Amino acid sequence: MDTLFEGQPTRRALLRAGAAASVLIASPAVLRAQTKELVVGGAAGHKPWVEQIVTPAFEKKYNCKVLFEGTRSLVNLEKMQKNKGSQYMSVVQMDDPVMILAVKEGLLEPLTVAKAPNLADLLPGSTHMEGMWANYLQPWLGVAYSKSAMKTPPSSWAEMFDPKYKGRIVIPSLQNTEGLPSLFVAGLLAGGTIESVQKDTDAGFKKLASLKPNLLTIYTQQPQAFNLLEQGEAWMIGPAMSSYALERKAAGAPIDLVAPKEGVFAMPSGIAVIKGAPQAELAFAYVNELLGAELQSKLAGPTFSLATNKAVPKPEGLGADVKIHQIDWANVAAQRNDWVKRWDREMAI
Repeated sequence: MDTLFEGQPTRRALLRAGAAASVLIASPAVLRAQTKELVVGGAAGHKPWVEQIVTPAFEKKYNCKVLFEGTRSLVNLEKMQKNKGSQYMSVVQMDDPVMILAVKEGLLEPLTVAKAPNLADLLPGSTHMEGMWANYLQPWLGVAYSKSAMKTPPSSWAEMFDPKYKGRIVIPSLQNTEGLPSLFVAGLLAGGTIESVQKDTDAGFKKLASLKPNLLTIYTQQPQAFNLLEQGEAWMIGPAMSSYALERKAAGAPIDLVAPKEGVFAMPSGIAVIKGAPQAELAFAYVNELLGAELQSKLAGPTFSLATNKAVPKPEGLGADVKIHQIDWANVAAQRNDWVKRWDREMAI
């Protein structure tokens, strides 16, 4: 899964952000170097905003050429595995669960404040496994609802469990990364804390079973689920990702996304330097720019995402006091297979 851009920003938003990003200032030592090429591996869906916002500003500032290879996170992992010892890519932008696999195989170079100073300005929970990678932007998960079917927006995750919504609720499969928080939400509603419900999911599973009468379907294909919502057959989807739901809203779909009072969940979009990368100094500079407030402030709006730099305010639609839950992805990696097996046994409809 590559979460940040399953939807696309509007052309106007990209052009506006790109123009603003082009004024990046300051000139480190690498600026004086001859033109060099930096190869960045990322998600195919990232290509529009990387090439229209990030690349022009970075190339101008550092007198270099950025080549962005857009594919899936697992494909980028395979490239690193295949080229271990003779890497041609320098930076990867991947989902956190795949970053964990890359760390285990010794494919990443640790980020440090000395090499990427903006690392010091990130929100807690934005760096992982002793700095092996960092999150630069995070789509968020809330409850999407049909504005034509519901006159009052849902204010709590608990509303999805209300019997009056029998057959009107859609949730993601646990095989989809955005589906994992449904288990944690259920645990919270059962009385747990965000820390406890991630370690022990038993109460969450039991609570989720009570949701089954309300389920219209459990999806693995996000567009199909949103078609049901936009047509009014489904009334709520939760968890629903900001980078998809708000893009659909911006395109005119009669839906919206709300942040429930119990909080929203941040999704993983990580960036890292590859161990043994060519142009290592330039690679750390690229990472540093993605972690900086100036560039993140230009990207948060078009990508409908949360910035991770402390200086960048929350995007429109999220209150200043909304809780943003971070997921322990190392714990997810260790337990996910068992969770999916139990899900398949207990959540079939």
